[in-house]
Amino acid sequence: MNNRTNTIRKFALSTLAAAMLFGLSACAGMSSQEKNTAIGAGVGAIGGSILTGGSTIGTVGGAAVGGVIGHEVGK
Repeated sequence: MNNRTNTIRKFALSTLAAAMLFGLSACAGMSSQEKNTAIGAGVGAIGGSILTGGSTIGTVGGAAVGGVIGHEVGK
């Protein structure tokens, strides 16, 4: 993949993760722990995407790790 394609891919994944984060954090019926889990998953997805150069596995892995951390912090 060339550099331009890689940049577009990273931007698209980051935008998607941010949209999911804002969409989930706006839910009024969520408990504090659920909000922390969603925020952690969103931040983790963005971080995983950036650290792995936009790979799908990195994004999903980051979301999973971030979600677990957010869940535990919310206790």
